[in-house]
Amino acid sequence: MTLAFNQVAVIGAGAMGRGIAQIAAQAGSQVWLYDTQSEAIQKAKDAVFQVWDTLASKGRLDAETVNSYKSRLHSANTINDLKSCELVVEAIVERLDIKKSLFADLENLLPEAAVLVTNTSSLSVTAIAAALKRPANFAGYHFFSPVPLMKVVEVIAGLKTDATVCERLTTFAKQMGHTPVQANDTPGFIVNHAGRGYGTEALRIVSEGVADFATIDRILKDQVGFKLGPFELFDLTALDVSHPVMESIYNQYYQEPRYRPSFITAQRLAGGVVGKKAGEGFYTYVEGKPVVAAEPPVPDVKEFPPVWVSPRASRRLELLQLLKDLGATIESGASPSPQASPSWRHWALTSPQWRWSSDWILRAPLASTCCLRMPPPNDAFWPPTPLPAATCAMQRMPCLPKMAKPSVWSATVVVSSHSAWLPTL
Repeated sequence: MTLAFNQVAVIGAGAMGRGIAQIAAQAGSQVWLYDTQSEAIQKAKDAVFQVWDTLASKGRLDAETVNSYKSRLHSANTINDLKSCELVVEAIVERLDIKKSLFADLENLLPEAAVLVTNTSSLSVTAIAAALKRPANFAGYHFFSPVPLMKVVEVIAGLKTDATVCERLTTFAKQMGHTPVQANDTPGFIVNHAGRGYGTEALRIVSEGVADFATIDRILKDQVGFKLGPFELFDLTALDVSHPVMESIYNQYYQEPRYRPSFITAQRLAGGVVGKKAGEGFYTYVEGKPVVAAEPPVPDVKEFPPVWVSPRASRRLELLQLLKDLGATIESGASPSPQASPSWRHWALTSPQWRWSSDWILRAPLASTCCLRMPPPNDAFWPPTPLPAATCAMQRMPCLPKMAKPSVWSATVVVSSHSAWLPTL
């Protein structure tokens, strides 16, 4: 196999840098690892060597392969040691000024044909390359943590990036065992842009008192099939990485409200409660394992309250049929009865816990029981029967029929009218 890049440099010996160096060496490239802190280089090499030794002890690599990998991973004592490299991957702090300064120095050091790439997760590739003499040789190459396990890498062309550069990077990603995807140079690219609807919305749910972070994590894993909940992911990536990304995307989209960062992560970052690497984040970690409280039991509900539907409700017949199909006791008078009105409120106008889309879909965590919960002391659930075929509010998809672990938080009913009275959590 002819490698796309034989001589590769990785600048930054943190978790991302060491992961990129590992898979590049495994692909067959000679890799030089550089960091301004020399002790970080040796620490990174030791960590990568330990990974390979562990794989060998489990029989997944033989000794000859491990020795070959180790022989290809080198320490760079100074930045001048990188001058013969064909590809330089930057994986340093997420600051535009520092990245631009680094690449200006590298451009003066390296051969004209060398390719420079940034592992930025949110900054503009075009902006980083703006001051370079050869912006055609510059691109984004965004890996995800942990690099050896997360197989997607975004290949991002800047405004002046040569197409052949992206082609070579795409080929090299495949040679490293990863799956390259072409992304436009927009804030957050693909994954972090999509993640705004995952992390920031989860933070809003917590800030509004709809559910706690552990409940949200559990529901999204149980019902939607995510490997990690949003708060587990925050702890894994660490808020000193995640929160600046949220701020960067928010500002690059000219303060678009839906991308607004949360005061929760800002406060935790200021307090050093950044995640797993600090031993404390949204979860407390003991020997690297999160301490998670037991799931509360589902209350035993004897009687379910009625649901009132206003005579002025739009699409009223459709809504009444939906409620009937769900087994609810329906009230359709001019006003709600005392049994309905104390606990059931006009969600669209009075409940800050709900947001709505063009289809007036309730927003709240999904749940395995596919029902709605009334607040304490009522602790009543509606409807009385599970609805595996109902439409989930957050994902607009059929609920997964996981009924073994009922959760006390839910919202899966599509409400087509702003005049339906539903519970406030």
